Amino acid sequence: MIVVDTNVLVYLLLRGPRTGQAEILRRQERQWAAPPLWRSEFRNVLTGYLRRDLLDLPRAVALMEEAELILAAHEERVSTEHVLPLVSTSRCTSYDCEFVAAAQQLGVPLITEDRVILAAFPDLAQSLHQATG
Repeated sequence: MIVVDTNVLVYLLLRGPRTGQAEILRRQERQWAAPPLWRSEFRNVLTGYLRRDLLDLPRAVALMEEAELILAAHEERVSTEHVLPLVSTSRCTSYDCEFVAAAQQLGVPLITEDRVILAAFPDLAQSLHQATG
């Protein structure tokens, strides 16, 4: 099992330059987890695609459903008591620290392309490149 940042899920489901790496990661590790916040973050990405006419509504809904199939069974709730100390010792947002906290709780790596997270938590966070090595 791994925890994936929302950006990794976006790379997997919305074709782009990093889709290939995300697909490799998915083949290597089938159990992906994330805090429940992933839903709002992913919906926000879909909103941007809808508003720029890069997706139509039925496709956006289908992508959300696909994402839910990947992550819904492995949502890891995190507590404020776990998140805020991570915020206080880093430059990461509380949103980002929810993913860090989830990975810490599960004792698994966090896969992300967020440079701030990668710099703040190098013992826990890995880039797609590192994870698919």
